[in-house]
Amino acid sequence: MLGKTALIDAIAGTNRGLLATEAQKQAILAAIANLEDNNPTPRPLEAKELLDGNWRLLYTTSQGILNLDRLPFCKLGQIYQCIRVETTRVYNIAEIYGFPYLEGLVSVAAKFEPVSHRRVQVKFERSIIGLQRLIEYNSPATFIQQIEAGKKFPAIDYAINNNRQEGWLDITYIDNDLRIGRGNEGNVFVLSKT
Repeated sequence: MLGKTALIDAIAGTNRGLLATEAQKQAILAAIANLEDNNPTPRPLEAKELLDGNWRLLYTTSQGILNLDRLPFCKLGQIYQCIRVETTRVYNIAEIYGFPYLEGLVSVAAKFEPVSHRRVQVKFERSIIGLQRLIEYNSPATFIQQIEAGKKFPAIDYAINNNRQEGWLDITYIDNDLRIGRGNEGNVFVLSKT
């Protein structure tokens, strides 16, 4: 699809949005809007087989995510959003790199509830922040299995009980390997299926 190619080309070299100029941001938003207007899956929450799985972040406007790269001595590695439709859970995982042997991980687990054919309400439940080596982090899939098994990690691992830690996400485009979402804070997210 030409629209997907245009979006991927526009995103190239922006390091998920960290390096995007204003002109690039506008081009990316235009390419996103074009894809959203031609969404092959108008009822994305009914396409569970497309939604379910591990997604890697290609681009975002979320400063909350991008600011992780601005921590002293840290660089943002891969960022994943792993959706488990069967259990209505979502896991956001950001890999952080800096000094050798001090690679970190910032993760948030949440429960989601569909509220329309494309919107989910998200309630954040648990945060895990720590060193990949101490957590024994190998991949998003094994990490999520450990979370789902109830493992407590040697990290900053705490329950989120604040009702203000909620939000919503509209899935505005989804196909076999690309997903676009827009969040309640006005952020846009472009992800590819891994």
